[in-house]
Amino acid sequence: MIGLISATAAGAVARDRLAAAWPDLTRVYDGPVGEAVRAAFAECEQLVCFLATGATVRLLAPLLGDKTADPGVVCVDEGGRYAVSLLGGHGGGANELARQVGALLGAQPVVTTATDSVGLPGLDMLGLPYEGSVAMVSRALLDGEPVALEAESVWPLPPLPTSPQGPYTIRLTDRAVEPGEREVLLRPPSLVVGVGASKGAPVAEVLGVIEDALQEAGLSAKSVAELATVDAKSDEPGVVAAAERLGVPLVTYSAEDLAAVEVPNPSDAPLAAVGTPSVAEAAALVRGGELVVPKRKAVRTDGRPAMATCAVVRRPGRGRLAVVGLGPGARDLLTPRATAELRRASVLVGLDQYVDQIRDLLRPGTRVLESGLGAEEERARTAVAEARKGHAVALIGSGDAGVYAMASPALAEASDDIDVVGVPGVTAALAAGALLGAPLGHDHVSISLSDLHTPWEVIERRVRAAAEADLVVTFYNPRSRGRDWQLPKALEILAGHREPTTPVGVVRSASRPDESSRVTALGALDPATVDMMTVVTVGNTATRTVAGRMVTPRGYRWQENPREGSQEEAK
Repeated sequence: MIGLISATAAGAVARDRLAAAWPDLTRVYDGPVGEAVRAAFAECEQLVCFLATGATVRLLAPLLGDKTADPGVVCVDEGGRYAVSLLGGHGGGANELARQVGALLGAQPVVTTATDSVGLPGLDMLGLPYEGSVAMVSRALLDGEPVALEAESVWPLPPLPTSPQGPYTIRLTDRAVEPGEREVLLRPPSLVVGVGASKGAPVAEVLGVIEDALQEAGLSAKSVAELATVDAKSDEPGVVAAAERLGVPLVTYSAEDLAAVEVPNPSDAPLAAVGTPSVAEAAALVRGGELVVPKRKAVRTDGRPAMATCAVVRRPGRGRLAVVGLGPGARDLLTPRATAELRRASVLVGLDQYVDQIRDLLRPGTRVLESGLGAEEERARTAVAEARKGHAVALIGSGDAGVYAMASPALAEASDDIDVVGVPGVTAALAAGALLGAPLGHDHVSISLSDLHTPWEVIERRVRAAAEADLVVTFYNPRSRGRDWQLPKALEILAGHREPTTPVGVVRSASRPDESSRVTALGALDPATVDMMTVVTVGNTATRTVAGRMVTPRGYRWQENPREGSQEEAK
C-alpha cells in the first residue's frame, strides 16, 4: 500500500489525482501532518508526501530504522514539478515510484542514488539474495576501480563493468561461504531440493533433513529456488510448511513423470506408496541438473523410521533472450519496455546501424556483437547461442522485431532451454499510417516485395488475394536497385481491382530526421520515386482523401451514413 500525505490545498489536488489513478494501491492519510506521516510509515510499504523535502526529512528522521525495512518515500513539491526519491531508492522502490509518480503528474523524477545516476545496476537490485559490502563494492564500481567478477556458473546478470582481477570482488556462488571484507556475495537460485515424506511427517523433520543436507554439502539455503515433490504430496502439511518457511515455491510432478527419471537410488517403498520408485531424487532431477546431494533420510533420535527424505540438484543458469523492437527510428517511439530490456542485457546482438541508434542507452560492460546487412540468420544463431550459455541477451530489430525482422529466425533456432521475451515495437506501417492519416482504419495486410527469401510466385499470389479481398495493402521492401520490376507488377495487379484514383501513401524514413510523406493516386504513382527506405500503402475501394489525408472508413455502413456511427462506436 502507498500512503499519501499532503499539508496544503495545492498538495491535496495532486494527492487526489494520484489516489484516483491508483485507487487500489493508495490510502489517503488526513489529519495533522506529523500524525499522518507516522501512521503511514508504520502501515505502508511506500509513501508519497506532498510536502517540502526539509519538512519531510524532519518528520521521518525519528522513525528511521533499517534501510532494508523502512518504506520507500517520494516527495512531491507544491507546484508538482518534481517527484524526489527521498528514502529507500532501491530497497523501498522509491526510485521507480518517483518515475511512476512523475509520469502520472507530469513531474520530473529526481533520483540521486549513485548507481542509478550513472546507469549502473545496483548490486542490491539484481533480484538475487546478497551478502557483504554492497556499499563499498558499489563505490568501487562507480569510481572505476578494478572489481573482479567470480562466477561459479554463468547467470543472466545485467552488464557489470568488472575486471579479471581486482581488490574488490563480486562473487556469484551457491556455496555456504562468508563474504570477504571487500566482497559481495550474490546467491543465484540454482538449487532444487527434492523432498519425499511419509503421511504426517512433521515440518521439523522435513526442514531438518534439508538443512543437514545443505550444511554437509557446503551449500547456502539462500540459493534454494524451490522444493519439488510428487503430486500426491502437494498438500502434505509438513512439506507445505517447509516450503513456506524456506520462502520458496513448492513444485509437484506426477508419479508417471517421476518414474521416467533415472536415479541412482530407487526404492520399492515410494513405488508402492505413490507409484514411482523415487520421489526426492526424481523430483529434483526431472528438469535436469547435477545431483550434488543424493537421497538422504532424516535422522530420528527415537529409533523410529525416518519420515522424510531429500536430495539436492544444482541447475545451470537459464539464459534469457529478449527480442526487442526498436520502433521506426525516432527515440520517442522506442518504448520504455524496450529501453529497460536494452539496459538489462549483458550481450547485445544486432545490425550495426541499429546498434548505433541505441548505443548510448547501453550500460557500461555490455558486450556488443554487431554485423552488417545480410547476416540475419547468423545474428539469430549468435543470439540464441549466447542465451544458451546462460547470458541475458537482447536481439534487436527495427520496427517490431516480429514483423519482417529478427524474431522469426531467432525463435526458429531457439528451443525450450532458454527463456524468451518479446518486446513489441512501433512498425513502419504504423508510423507511416500516422503520417498519412488513417489508411489502416479497416482490414489491411502487409506484404514484402522482396523475393530474396520468398519466391515471386508466392508474393504475386498474395498480392492478388489482397486485391480481390479489397484489403488495404502496405508494401514493405518495395523497390531496390536490383529489384525494380516487382512494385510496378504489384501495382498493376491492384489496378485490376481498384480505380486509378485510389489513394496511395508513400512514406520514406518514417519518424527519422529525413522523413517525407505524400499522398498520390494509384494511377499516378511513379515507382521510380520509391526505394528500400519507403513503405507504400495502397487504399481499398472505400479509402478516400480528406484534406490531403488518407482515410479508410472503419466500416462501409459508416461511410454510407456517417451520422449513424457504427455499433462498435456506440458501445
